[in-house]
Amino acid sequence: MLRCADGTLYTGIATELERRIEEHNHSSKGAKYTKCRRPVVLVYSEIHADRSSASRREYEIKKKMTRAQKLRLIKD
Repeated sequence: MLRCADGTLYTGIATELERRIEEHNHSSKGAKYTKCRRPVVLVYSEIHADRSSASRREYEIKKKMTRAQKLRLIKD
């Protein structure tokens, strides 16, 4: 999970975390959402065994959690 410069949170999945953060901050390959909200900072990450489980968790965080729940997740 990334915290954008405007204080919003962005959730996504990546196989190479450091490279992906670099793309979000400096490349045209960053997500459309983060391009106008740079710089972004990593505030939370999880490791999953495969892309399928990572995608399920991403969906859970993005669609089923409120902002307050996401902030609690970051603090724990």
